[in-house]
Amino acid sequence: MSSLPSAERPESFSSPSLTPKLHLYTVGTPNGHKPSILLEELHEAYPENDQLVYDFIPIRFSETDQKKPEFLAINPNGRIPALVDDNIGGHNVWESASILLWLIERYDKDHKFSFEDPKLRSDVLSWIFFAHGGVGPMQGQANHFARYAPEKIPYGIKRYQDETARLYSVLEDQLKKPESKGFLVGGKYSVADINVFPWVRGHAWSGIDITPFPHVQKWLETIEARPAVYKGLGVPTRAKKLTKEEEEEKAEQARKNFGWGKETK
Repeated sequence: MSSLPSAERPESFSSPSLTPKLHLYTVGTPNGHKPSILLEELHEAYPENDQLVYDFIPIRFSETDQKKPEFLAINPNGRIPALVDDNIGGHNVWESASILLWLIERYDKDHKFSFEDPKLRSDVLSWIFFAHGGVGPMQGQANHFARYAPEKIPYGIKRYQDETARLYSVLEDQLKKPESKGFLVGGKYSVADINVFPWVRGHAWSGIDITPFPHVQKWLETIEARPAVYKGLGVPTRAKKLTKEEEEEKAEQARKNFGWGKETK
């Protein structure tokens, strides 16, 4: 018997008559929200496609579920998210960007969130790798030093917050181009936007001032207003807006879960 939590159904697929074909192992983090947002977008775009019915397994960092053999058999790197696709014999997909590309290639047949043109497809990959190699790691380090490190190191905080802000400026320059129509590639909302949106959405938690980037701010508001995005952000649970005290409690709990120490300076 697996020691991982039982699978749960998102509201979109709550009917017991529907058989989940996709199984998402996730946590309510930026990387975890990428696939749940895309899965909800695909369902809304292709409502008759039963292959898109999914459930989710809420991984518990406090129980180190991500390091248990059952999870490592799916993702040998021991990180969330991961996806098992029963439509193709239980194929395992891991790394958030890889999951997005898998879902797009297999299930976005009308290119509603992707592109048929090879140049635009290349542009999507460039922005995905920009986020995967830049925004995620740099903002993740900003989170660590500003929120989770057992001692406050001003150099580390400033280093990663400044670099994250620089990366936001790259997004800003792209989004303000008239031909962009407020999105990263091809003048439309696509997987390129979904891939970086959850990270940038967490700018306040990372200590990043968004006001110097008005086009990024508008982009965030536009994406967050989408119904499917709202649903995706509710997987595995919907986070509430935290007070400063609750933010500190959340950071303290993360320090305990990951063994980063209990005291801060």
